[in-house]
Amino acid sequence: MYAIIDNGNKQYKVAEGDVIRLEKLAAAEGETVSFKVLMVADESGIKTGAEVESAKVTATVVEHAKAKKIIVFKYKAKKNERKKQGHRQPFTAVKIEKIEL
Repeated sequence: MYAIIDNGNKQYKVAEGDVIRLEKLAAAEGETVSFKVLMVADESGIKTGAEVESAKVTATVVEHAKAKKIIVFKYKAKKNERKKQGHRQPFTAVKIEKIEL
């Protein structure tokens, strides 16, 4: 059984027991959070729309951290104009506990 959830204008395919990285959430480590469900697939088939309005995916916050550093380098040719920046995107890792219909 798996579900498609919506978080931070992104969609994630999750199953029970998965640990996924989401956009940073305003929840402390160990807290339980729930997500909007867009689709659920199980042995009986796929359910979407009005069939999954009551569906619920609950997860536990595992950690808050930052991703690996990426380098952003901008320059203009022949103008001696250069700008180098680094960026580490913050994320929240959550463990999917239960998918309920």
